Amino acid sequence: MALYHILNKLTYIKEKPFKLEKEIQDLTEENLSAVFGLQFVKSELALNNFRIDTLAFDKESNSFVIIEYKRDKNFSVIDQGYAYLSLMLNNKADFILEFNENLDKTLKRTDVDWSQSRVLFVSPAFTNYQREAINFKDLPIELWEVKRFENKTVSYEQIQKAGAQESIKTISKSDATIDKIAKEIKVYSEDEHLKRATAETKDLYNKTKSAILNFEGIAVKPKKKYIAFVAGRNVVDFVIQKNALKLHINLKKGELDDPKKITRDVSQLGHYGNGDYEIQISNDNDLEYIMSLIKQSLKKNKK
Repeated sequence: MALYHILNKLTYIKEKPFKLEKEIQDLTEENLSAVFGLQFVKSELALNNFRIDTLAFDKESNSFVIIEYKRDKNFSVIDQGYAYLSLMLNNKADFILEFNENLDKTLKRTDVDWSQSRVLFVSPAFTNYQREAINFKDLPIELWEVKRFENKTVSYEQIQKAGAQESIKTISKSDATIDKIAKEIKVYSEDEHLKRATAETKDLYNKTKSAILNFEGIAVKPKKKYIAFVAGRNVVDFVIQKNALKLHINLKKGELDDPKKITRDVSQLGHYGNGDYEIQISNDNDLEYIMSLIKQSLKKNKK
């Protein structure tokens, strides 16, 4: 990604490479919440002859996240990623203990959704082989490229899967570790959420989704309980019902301008998704107006 500084004309901004993995680690750990929305637990966790660079916790999914930093390109994301996941699932009590001791909180094993565990690799660059290796629809491993530039600018960009349709389970039979983890860790897809919907509701979802994706910088990230539309932070979350869609707009009470008053205040109610505003729709009559509400959330939550 080329960057330019605007003066009287465009001036190219050179990349300032990281000399050490530790530089990437320190930068990421100091900004873990801003970049990934994660809670820092511990750095350099040693366990069973493994050393985890960064242990983090995702409060949205109530799950642990392991982050590894790489400058070299000679490593297997699948082998290393599943080795770390296996370590976690076989030593749950140790991870709980690290959380409680480092954050001075009381987290029980039942409070953690282990099925949402994942591994993030952060590196200045990945090979084509590594990019292709993550091209499974249900792989709990993410690749993030980080680049630093001479004007004190840093970018983090997730490597997106290229329309993955195949499941990691297709190769798990030949690998006992992958097979075991695939049975315990679940990566959700849009199709799984849409199974409960009628054909009309699916069409409504696809039409609403297309309208949202017309906004720049939004990605679709299916979660356990809902489908999130994310631009740094969650912008709007969809709960798929049989005959309707529930949309949760990620703004706090009092932050949304809704002159038609089509949203419902759920700030005092338990609900899936983020934000204090809910809309239930069964047709596209107010689609353009709903997009104006979602745009307000995008403005607030986009990074």
